[in-house]
Amino acid sequence: MTMPARSASEAPPAGLVRMRIIATGLLIAMAALFLLARGLDARHPGWGPSWGYVRAFAEAAMVGGLADWFAVTALFRHPLGLPIPHTAIVPRNKDRIGDTLAQFLRANFLIPAVIARRMRRLDVAGAIAHWLTDPPEGAGGRFRGGASRMVAQVLEGLDPARLGGMVKGAVVTRLRETEASPILGQLLKAAIAENRHAPMLEAAIRWGAATLRENEQLVRAMVHDRAGSILRWTGLDETVSDKLIAGLDKLLDDMAADPQHPLRQKAELGLDRLAWDLQYDPAMRERVEGMKAAVIDNPAMQRWIEGLWEQGRRALLAIANDPEAAMAGPIGALLRQVGDTLQHDPRLGPTINRFVRRAVVGIAADYGDGIVRLVSETVRGWDAQTITRRLENAVGRDLQYIRVNGTLVGGLVGVAIHAVDVLL
Repeated sequence: MTMPARSASEAPPAGLVRMRIIATGLLIAMAALFLLARGLDARHPGWGPSWGYVRAFAEAAMVGGLADWFAVTALFRHPLGLPIPHTAIVPRNKDRIGDTLAQFLRANFLIPAVIARRMRRLDVAGAIAHWLTDPPEGAGGRFRGGASRMVAQVLEGLDPARLGGMVKGAVVTRLRETEASPILGQLLKAAIAENRHAPMLEAAIRWGAATLRENEQLVRAMVHDRAGSILRWTGLDETVSDKLIAGLDKLLDDMAADPQHPLRQKAELGLDRLAWDLQYDPAMRERVEGMKAAVIDNPAMQRWIEGLWEQGRRALLAIANDPEAAMAGPIGALLRQVGDTLQHDPRLGPTINRFVRRAVVGIAADYGDGIVRLVSETVRGWDAQTITRRLENAVGRDLQYIRVNGTLVGGLVGVAIHAVDVLL
């Protein structure tokens, strides 16, 4: 049976392999030095006490190196495959390690107070403004690299039909839940208070005048049909039509030119009353909600909502596939303008920073326990060999340094003990 190949992320890094060879090689060298010193000291005792020191160094170095090899190996597996108690610590305790890691993360990083304190030191708005106005790699530089490829791959890999249905459902639900009448009433009231409705009212009046001029024949036909036979016989119906059209045209022109015209004032009062009814009149609000529901249920509106995701996906794909063109066009100009506004508006930056801080703190408060469970359950889901390989790859190089240090320190301690023994 062929064993599955390890993924590239789980293969031992080169630094770990090199340090393991060095530590093992040093241990073998100490064993060889011990055998050499022992043999020479026994055959040539008259050569002096120097070989005794070498032998003591090599012997203690072997003990220290073997002890540290046993300790390092016992973390991840049974030394020499022997089921010695309290070895293979990581595989046997992986569930407890996952729970402890998750609790450490929760206690030290996902506490709202801790996150809020750290977020206060971050100027998110300033960083965004600096990046937008002066991208580190030129316009579109960040998008041009791996980020643009990743975005494009994600967008192309998503299921358009499924996500389109999700977007449609979310939009329709939000539209149905949002009561439109009070919003329209508030918008109309604000427009009247700031006199922003005047151009729209003038445009409506001028549209009425243009419509009247384009339909003069219809007005003349109506007057002719309703006039008596005597008026038609004498031709007075044409005169009445001319007077009526001229009077209506002058009335509309006067209303458009004079903001204080009585009929225009009545129209303003009517708009003000409409703004009040939209906000507070139950019958009006119910009528508007019925109109909104009819618009939402209209097949054309449904098709437009269904196409929202695809339209947005195509636009994002165009940006991701050609970021230079996007950043050089209206999108880039808009982003640079946003960055300039962030840099020079003294109130906008703190507002954004406060919003980001509250959002992150809220996420930690609402989903902190879920993140902890995710970490714990992920570690529990790993098999013992997987977690052993990943931890050993992460810290194994430093542990091999411990073996080297143990060998050398053990040798020095052996020399010191031998010196004390000789001198005393």
